Amino acid sequence: MITGTQALRDAHPHHPPLGAGFDLLLLAHVACVIVGLGAIVVSGIQALRVLALPAGSPVPPTLLRYFAPGVNWVGRTLYGVPVFGFALLAASGGAFDLGDEWVVLGLTLWGVAALCSEGLLWPSERRIQAALAGPEAPPPAALRSAARTIAALAALLVVVLITATVLMVAQP
Repeated sequence: MITGTQALRDAHPHHPPLGAGFDLLLLAHVACVIVGLGAIVVSGIQALRVLALPAGSPVPPTLLRYFAPGVNWVGRTLYGVPVFGFALLAASGGAFDLGDEWVVLGLTLWGVAALCSEGLLWPSERRIQAALAGPEAPPPAALRSAARTIAALAALLVVVLITATVLMVAQP
């Protein structure tokens, strides 16, 4: 005998997963997106501040603090997105799968964001860090070139990551 619930499940085999474990994984996944995206936005804003510096003016302490030497660990939270995403797929009980088009598109967009961040954005941040950490005033051209790269990439990556987020929410 088929119950009403069983008939509903048979008619809609991709029912959304339920449970606290899934919800916690989803929360961690979304938190990594928000923090990673926020780090990229802040990098872009700081780069625009570098570009707005008048020639020959001293670098404000806030920019010196932001571009202090070190790894942008906050930005690296982007790597948590696919980690928790794969965990969500595994915990979904078959409701979602790596073959779903929206999952493939989201992973592709995330890959673009990760490659652009590792290959261009963060190396540009390190160039500004090195220039500002030196004993003498950095050449404005060196700062401006790296800052332009950061600002342009940050804008591009915001579009890429928001597009991926819309895909993940809409699940077309």
